[in-house]
Amino acid sequence: MADSVTGELEARSALRAAKRVVIKIGTNTITRQKGSGGRISDGPADGRGGIDGEYLHRVAAELADLMRAGTQILLVTSGAVGMGARELGLERKPKDMRSKQACAAIGQPLLMDEYRKAFSVYGLTAAQLLVTRDAWDKRTAYLNLRSTVEALLERRVVPVFNENDSVSTVEIAFGDNDQLSAYVASKIDAELLIILSDVDALYDADPRSNPAAKSLPYVPELSEEIMALAGGKGSEFSTGGMKTKLLAVAIARDAGCRVVIAHGRAPLAISRILSGESLGTLFDAASGLKNRQRWIKNSRAIGAIRVDEGALAAMRANNSLLPRGVLAVEGSFERGDVVLVNGAAKAISALSWLELEEARGKRSEQNGGRASGGGIRVVARPDDVVFLDE
Repeated sequence: MADSVTGELEARSALRAAKRVVIKIGTNTITRQKGSGGRISDGPADGRGGIDGEYLHRVAAELADLMRAGTQILLVTSGAVGMGARELGLERKPKDMRSKQACAAIGQPLLMDEYRKAFSVYGLTAAQLLVTRDAWDKRTAYLNLRSTVEALLERRVVPVFNENDSVSTVEIAFGDNDQLSAYVASKIDAELLIILSDVDALYDADPRSNPAAKSLPYVPELSEEIMALAGGKGSEFSTGGMKTKLLAVAIARDAGCRVVIAHGRAPLAISRILSGESLGTLFDAASGLKNRQRWIKNSRAIGAIRVDEGALAAMRANNSLLPRGVLAVEGSFERGDVVLVNGAAKAISALSWLELEEARGKRSEQNGGRASGGGIRVVARPDDVVFLDE
């Protein structure tokens, strides 16, 4: 217990030095519940009650103070689909993809206008960044996006991310903004991710059904026992709830980024977290993968290849994967795409699936085992391979 207390004190203290922070604000935090007369109730909000401008003003005031002190802030926001549904006079948020995309197209400019109005009062400028998974999965697109974000931060602009719901599909969707916020934190080298929602912490049991449930202020490791606390399928905790948040924590921790889950309506929550106060649950960071390794690990695999045990062992020993070790090729991919290897690793393939089909199982001295220039064909070099258990 003493070690845990000491660990939390050290980790909380380190938050004071964080210079690049990603803040995710959920729908239930940013919106009024419909029919609440402007008050935020304890019940779930869904965006149809409208954005709470007063709350946004309070957040903007906090961000302005933090940015004056030298902190770089990136926001991930929800609420576009709900705002679009409200603008159309719908009684409920739509369930089908087509209607969701239509509502997102209507609601997104309304959402950004609310941010613009609140931020302008405190001298802040917001930049809209609508993204889908392929913006991160394609290396060139990712580097361009990262360069844009860096330019915005240099100019003291707040990048505001949201999933581009009006064009996203199942294949390229993040699925929820918790995971989007983790991708932003990981790929933009943030030191802290703050997830603000209507959940004030991770508990050792579901507090709605167990009055004795205790909140966990500090989680040093993301163990299987901790993941199990998120609840089972079909529970509020597992659908857009704690399960998605813990999946986000796992992504951010790989980047050496700490994560705090806290109630977004706690007064001055952001400032208090960054001052080192014990608010919400703090998940400590792992040792952290290098940026390129993180990109590979968190990118969506376009295809898959199956290799023999000797080739897999050689890859773990930091050797290149050669065509002779490849047993099978699945899916269609091009050079530079990320592929899954035996379900155990991800790699950037130096060969397209057609080239690999031609070369697989062949030694370098055989026809097809060498590159057109005469050199040895390589499927993936050590720097382009990340094992998923690392």
